[in-house]
Amino acid sequence: MDHRDLLADAAHRPLDAARQVWDGLSPETLHAMPGGRGNSIAWLAWHAARQEDVQVTALRGGEEVWVSGGWAELVGVPRGAGDLGFGDAAPDVAALRIADADALLAYLAAVVEDVVAYVGSLSADDLDDVVDTSWTPHVTRGVRLVSVIDDAAVHIGQAAYVRGLVEGWSIGY
Repeated sequence: MDHRDLLADAAHRPLDAARQVWDGLSPETLHAMPGGRGNSIAWLAWHAARQEDVQVTALRGGEEVWVSGGWAELVGVPRGAGDLGFGDAAPDVAALRIADADALLAYLAAVVEDVVAYVGSLSADDLDDVVDTSWTPHVTRGVRLVSVIDDAAVHIGQAAYVRGLVEGWSIGY
């Protein structure tokens, strides 16, 4: 299997799982915070997409999908470029209210398509480029991409878990 096909397949998996979480999702469940302090599905999906968007933009250059697509307004989250929720506390999570759940899912889909397009432009040698020397060992482009995709998958898995806690729902695997 080609590296581009493998990374593209991995990039689509969080979106595929998010679509299952979204099926029949109520606004109340979208914003529910388990125990009054756990991350909501809204925050988890927003953060999954934002971290992927911000970090892949740092690799490819250019403008974030969040900015170029006007997603802050469409989703109803007035946060700017570079803001991906790192360091958000429970009050920040509670304050993140999604005006249109379908728009948030569409934003995640737009980010995934951006990641897939970027991955499609890379050679196998490009994956070996060191992109971050602040870690030991240094981080390569390939390792960063795997990390970003993995982070999105983890957060969407957490969103599925939150829906299960709130509604007794199961993703059906």
